[in-house]
Amino acid sequence: MKILVIAAHPDDEILGMGGTIRKYTNTGNIVKIIIMATGIFARRSSNLKNSSRYSMTKKEVKIAELQLKELRKDAKKAAKIVGVSDIEFLDFPDNEMDTVSNLQVTKSIEKIIEAFNPDIVYTHSQNDVNIDHRIIHNATITATRPTSKTSVKSVFSFEIPSSTEWYFESPFSPNVFVDISKELPKKIKALEAYKSELRKYPHPRSKEGLESVAKRWGTVSGFNAAEAFCLIREIKNTQMIV
Repeated sequence: MKILVIAAHPDDEILGMGGTIRKYTNTGNIVKIIIMATGIFARRSSNLKNSSRYSMTKKEVKIAELQLKELRKDAKKAAKIVGVSDIEFLDFPDNEMDTVSNLQVTKSIEKIIEAFNPDIVYTHSQNDVNIDHRIIHNATITATRPTSKTSVKSVFSFEIPSSTEWYFESPFSPNVFVDISKELPKKIKALEAYKSELRKYPHPRSKEGLESVAKRWGTVSGFNAAEAFCLIREIKNTQMIV
């Protein structure tokens, strides 16, 4: 199978489903990761693609570009740990995707889907405090609409610790759980590849925080550790028996 993971920022793919990605690659499936935004909040420059409404000094631009280079190096290292060599960066502005037209975001996802032809697509939950996460969720739902030409049979959403759980108005309510008891150490190691993203406990994006989340979902699904997802849509060719 071909699996497409659409994440907003570098590290979201690991936080949301690093264990599941490793499980897929361990069993011979092909996984492609898309990182939609830069992940560098301070990156502001008119000479960079998809620049924001803010401006930066030349010194700030140089620092941001170096940070971006290091962050993408970390992302490739993390992807390799979970068995993925195909990772693509789209350069949308970090935490400012509301400044970009929804059509542009949707079209960029559609283009990748048409080229990669995934069977399954994973992306962010709509119930999330991060604006980029919500925009990418909506764009993915549009890009994967079930037409006769699409290869996509299933669409899932994942949670991001320190973001999804703080959307108190409508909490993340998963209905699919994946056993990552064996893959959890690789997930932690992959997150550790992001030198600038790992936090100290009790932050949700700490090593202990991730282990706690995995154990929590494990307790509700009968596993030692699990990742949780919402099945948004599934298309099957089998006939329903009435």
